[in-house]
Amino acid sequence: MVDGSPIGEGELLFEELVRSVHGCGPIEVLEAAERYGQAIGLTAVTVHVVDIQQNLLFPLTGGPPLGVDSTEAGEAYRSDTLRLDEGGDGELSLWLPLRDGADRMGVLHVRTESLDEPTLRRCQTLASLLALVVTSKRAYSDTYVRHTRTRPVQLRTEMLRAFLPPRTLGTTRGVSTAVLEPAYELGGDAFDHSITKDTLHAVILDAMGHDLASGLTASVAMAGARSARRNGADLAELTASVEKALLQWLPERFCTGVFATLELADGMFSWANCAHPTPLLIRDRRLVPGALDREPEVPLGLGGVLGGAEARTVHRVRLEPGDQVLLYTDGVTEAHDSEGRMFGLEQFADFVIRAASADEPAPETLRRLIHAIHEHQRGSFTDDATIMLLEWHPDGRGAPRSRGC
Repeated sequence: MVDGSPIGEGELLFEELVRSVHGCGPIEVLEAAERYGQAIGLTAVTVHVVDIQQNLLFPLTGGPPLGVDSTEAGEAYRSDTLRLDEGGDGELSLWLPLRDGADRMGVLHVRTESLDEPTLRRCQTLASLLALVVTSKRAYSDTYVRHTRTRPVQLRTEMLRAFLPPRTLGTTRGVSTAVLEPAYELGGDAFDHSITKDTLHAVILDAMGHDLASGLTASVAMAGARSARRNGADLAELTASVEKALLQWLPERFCTGVFATLELADGMFSWANCAHPTPLLIRDRRLVPGALDREPEVPLGLGGVLGGAEARTVHRVRLEPGDQVLLYTDGVTEAHDSEGRMFGLEQFADFVIRAASADEPAPETLRRLIHAIHEHQRGSFTDDATIMLLEWHPDGRGAPRSRGC
C-alpha cells in the first residue's frame, strides 16, 4: 500500500526490474528490461547507443545500425524529442531519447500494438532507468564502449578518451557541450567541464605535437586542472597548478589552453587564456567582434624555459541572458579543403548563429558543425579540432531536455 492505495502490477514489476539491475551484467539488464516490457504489453524494447562520431545508433542486443541523419531514431536523437511511427504491420514504434543528465547517449526503441498515457509514462520511466544503468555499467564494462566504435582507436586516443568527461553537461540555467575530431586518432586536444554548486567550469587544451607524448601532456594538464579545482582553487591558482605539473613531469612539453568559469547565478564569465585562440562571444545571434580579445600570454609549461612565469591574468565579463561563448582549437578555423581554403572564423561563427536562430539544441549544433568541418577536409584531419560551446540561460531554458512528440 502507498498512501492507502494498493500497488499495481506494473509498479511491482518495475520495482523488481530496479532491484534486479544491480546484479545483472551489461546485456542481462537489457534482457530484464525486455521482460518487463512484455509484462506491460510492449512487444519489443531495444537500446541503441550512438557511436563516438555521432553518425550511427547501434542496438546493444544486435542488429544493423541506424543513421543519425536519415532515420526516425536519428530524429529522436537529434531533436531530443519523442518520435512515434506507425509501422506497416499495425504496430507502433516509439523512439525515446536516452540521456545521462544533459548528455545524449542514444535512443530507446519500444514497439507496441497500442499506446495510452499510462504506458507512455512507463516507457519514459524505463528510458530514464536504462540511461542510468548504461551510464553506471559502462564505467567498468567494455560491452557498451565496443558498440560506440566503428574501428580501433590509437593508443594516445585511448589514453585521452579515458580522461574525457561526457560531451554535454549543464542545468536549466547553463550548458556546456563539446566535440572533438579526429575521433580515432586524437593527438593533443582535450576538453573538460564540471559543475560545482552554481559554477560551470570549462577547460580546452591543445598540446604540442601529435604523438603519444602530446596525449600525455594534455592528460597531465587536465588532471592538474581537476586536482586544483577539486581542492577549491580559483582560476589563477588552477593555471599555476597546471604549469607546475607540466614543469615537474613533462619539462620538454607545453600546451595552450583556456580555463574558464561561468557563474550561473549572475552570468559572470571569467577566463585565463594561455596562448590559445581567443574565445568568441555570440550575443543576440551576432558575433561580437573583439569582445573577449585580451593580451596574449605564453603557453603552459614554458615557465621554466622563460625563467619563471608570472601568474596568469584572469579576465572577467558579465554575460547577458542567452549569450554563447565558443572555445576552440586552431584545428577548427585552419581546417582546409583540397584547394587550401580555410574553414575560417567567419564560417565557424555563422554556423552557430544560424543554428541558434533555428532554436537548435547546442549539442546538435556542435555535432553538425564538426561534421561540416570533417566534410570540408574530405575526412582528412591534419590537426585535432575541438569545439566547446557555453550558453547562459538564467530563465531556465539552457539544458537539453526531452519534449513531447
